Amino acid sequence: MKKNFALICVLACFVQPVWAANISTLGNLSQADFKLFSEDLGAALSYKSVTPAAPLGVTGFELGVGVTTTKMNNPQLWSTVTGGGGSLSSMILPKLYIYKGLPFNIDVAAFYSRVPTTNIKLTGLELRYAILEGGVASPAVAIRGSMTKLSGVDQLALGTKNLDVSISKGFTIFTPYAGVGSVWVDSNPNAGALTKETFRQSKFFAGANINLGFSNFAIEYDKTGSATSYSAKLGFRF
Repeated sequence: MKKNFALICVLACFVQPVWAANISTLGNLSQADFKLFSEDLGAALSYKSVTPAAPLGVTGFELGVGVTTTKMNNPQLWSTVTGGGGSLSSMILPKLYIYKGLPFNIDVAAFYSRVPTTNIKLTGLELRYAILEGGVASPAVAIRGSMTKLSGVDQLALGTKNLDVSISKGFTIFTPYAGVGSVWVDSNPNAGALTKETFRQSKFFAGANINLGFSNFAIEYDKTGSATSYSAKLGFRF
């Protein structure tokens, strides 16, 4: 598993070669530009579960590796906050996931990510409850609360909180799903005269999971605010 995660990190380095710098000159932004920067970063770093609504079950357990790429709406700002490190058209996040099923149709999950060539580290937590667990003739419906926290960046404390509802329906090995929700972003700078930005972004996502027995492969489209993300995940269930 560690080898797979390392491989994704290496691939991300090749995909994202133009942005090899740390966020270290945040104070060069105006307050208006800091809000735009926070919107981009909040969308990119918010939680993406990349899983259907159906619960894993009390004995369910999954480990997964994945990657999310988010298109930046303000790529020029990244050059400013990295001291000329280059503009960033898309941010790529390799991730290591863990999921565990609990009683009463409750699932918990977490992920860890580190953006190659930068000082960005990210952790995320999820609590999901399946109102309907789904079956042969009925869909699964779940509500989810999640959060992420940025670390490694001395000049910025950023966290997101997410609440959404999703629906999925399995067809043999194929399970499409979709959902809507909101993301709340707290972006607190520690540079220059910048002040904290707090805001809410709407969220829509849709994806599909293919069950391959002991493993599964999922892809997901996400629109948070005005930023678009695509995720892929390979999971191993026990």
